[in-house]
Amino acid sequence: MSDELHYLTATELARLIRSRQVSAVEVLQAHLDRIEQVNPQVNAIVTLVAERAIEAAKAADAALSKGGEAGEGRIGALHGVPVAHKDLVDTAGIRTTYGSPLFADNVPEQDAVIIQRLRAAGAVTVGKTNTPEFGTGSHTVNEVFGATRNPYDLSKSAGGSSGGAAAALAAGLVPLADGSDMGGSLRNPASFCNVVGLRPTPGRVPSPSETAAWYTLSVSGPMARTVEDATLLFGAIAGFDRRSPYSIKEVFAPEPEQGVAGLRVAWSPDLGGLPVDVRTAAVTATAPGVFERLGAHVEQVELDLTDAEDAFRTYRAWYYLLSHGDKTGLGPNTAWNVEQGRKVTGADLVRAEVARSRLYQRMAVFFDTYDVLIAPVSQVPPFPVEHPHVSEINGQELPDYLTWMRSAYWISVLHSPAASVPAGFTEDGLPVGVQIIGRPFEDARVLRVARAFEEATGHGLRRPPL
Repeated sequence: MSDELHYLTATELARLIRSRQVSAVEVLQAHLDRIEQVNPQVNAIVTLVAERAIEAAKAADAALSKGGEAGEGRIGALHGVPVAHKDLVDTAGIRTTYGSPLFADNVPEQDAVIIQRLRAAGAVTVGKTNTPEFGTGSHTVNEVFGATRNPYDLSKSAGGSSGGAAAALAAGLVPLADGSDMGGSLRNPASFCNVVGLRPTPGRVPSPSETAAWYTLSVSGPMARTVEDATLLFGAIAGFDRRSPYSIKEVFAPEPEQGVAGLRVAWSPDLGGLPVDVRTAAVTATAPGVFERLGAHVEQVELDLTDAEDAFRTYRAWYYLLSHGDKTGLGPNTAWNVEQGRKVTGADLVRAEVARSRLYQRMAVFFDTYDVLIAPVSQVPPFPVEHPHVSEINGQELPDYLTWMRSAYWISVLHSPAASVPAGFTEDGLPVGVQIIGRPFEDARVLRVARAFEEATGHGLRRPPL
C-alpha cells in the first residue's frame, strides 16, 4: 500500500489515519520515499526535515492510540497528514531563506500564523518548497536552490512564485501545500502543474505585518491536487485574527449546494484583449461548454480591466520599496521592483487608488449579473525552464518580465477570490488551468464551481510521467 499512498487525496489520508487503517508514520514514510525518488528531478522541496516529521507522525499516532485526548492529543482535521510550506513563510526551527542568498542561513524563532494553524489542525510538516527570491515573479528559480522543474515536462517551468508547492503536489511528494499570491503566485503554478490553487478574498487568511498591515494585494492560500483537498486545507488556515486589520470574522464554510445548474457564468477568453498563446486559448476555450453541459447559463462577455494595470504596478512597486528598499545584494527581479518603487510619487498613489476604486465599483455592477467569471489563468503554457520569463506571446514582444502575468495580476486588484483548476493539456502534454473568479467574500461559491468543473472533466487525475 505504501507505493499508493503518495497519490491518495489528503481527505482520504486523513480518514484512513483517523480510522487507524493506516498510521501517520506509514503515510509519512511513503511520502519521504517518494521525495527521495523524485525530488532530485523536480527540485520542489528545498529543505527537508525528515527526522522532525517522523517524530510528529509518531506523536500523531500516539494521540490516536489514546483516543484523541484534549491538549496535545487533540485530533484536528489534518491529523497526521503531511504538508510542505512555501519558503517565504516563517517556520520556527526550520531554515527559511525566502529564496534569497541574503537569508540563506536564516532560521526563524517563531511560526507564522498560517503555520500555527496547520500545526493546530494536526498537519505534519515535511519541509519547505522552493520560491523565487521574495516570491518575485511567476518562475521559480533563485540563487540559493536553483530552478524548480515542471513534473509534466522537466524542461519546462513549474511557474511561480509557489512553483515548488505546485510541483511537489503534482509529483506526489506531499498531498497539501500552502502558498501565497500577489500577482498570480497561487494560480499560475497551479495552472502550469495541473493542480488546484485558491487565491482567497483578502482577509480570509490573516497575514499580520508590522510594515504593511493594510496591504491587500498579497494573500496566503491553499494548494492541493483536488478542490476538496484545497477546501479542507483552506478550512484549517482561514479565520479571524485581530492582528490583521482587515481580517474577516465570518467563519468560512463550504456551500451546501452542489453543482452549477442555474448559475450565471461569464466567459472571457482574453480578459479584454490580452494576448493569449494559441495553445492555451485552445484548451481554455473548452471550459464554457463544460459549464453549459452542467446546466449553467454561460455568456461570453467584453471586459475592461485596464484600470487594474496601473493600480497593480503602482501598489506592487510601493510594496517592494517598503519591504526591501533597505537591502543590498538583491537579485535582478527584486532590485528592479524596488527601483520602480523609488519612482512612485504621491500623485501616482492617488491615481492608482482612484483607478482601483473605479474598477471595484464597475465589477460590483458586473457581479450583480453574473455569479462567476471564467478566464485563462495564464496567458501561456509552461515555458522553457532556462528562460527567465516570457518575452513574447504569439509574436508580440512584451516590454518587461511582469507583462505576461496580466491575466492573473489584473484579477488580484479586484479583491475577488479566484481559483485555478486543471482545464486540460496542450497537444504536447503541457497542463493548462482555467481561472474561476467570484464576488468578493464568496470563496465558497468559487470552490463549489471549481469542484463541479473538476468532477466533470477529470483533468486533475492525469499524473506526470516521472
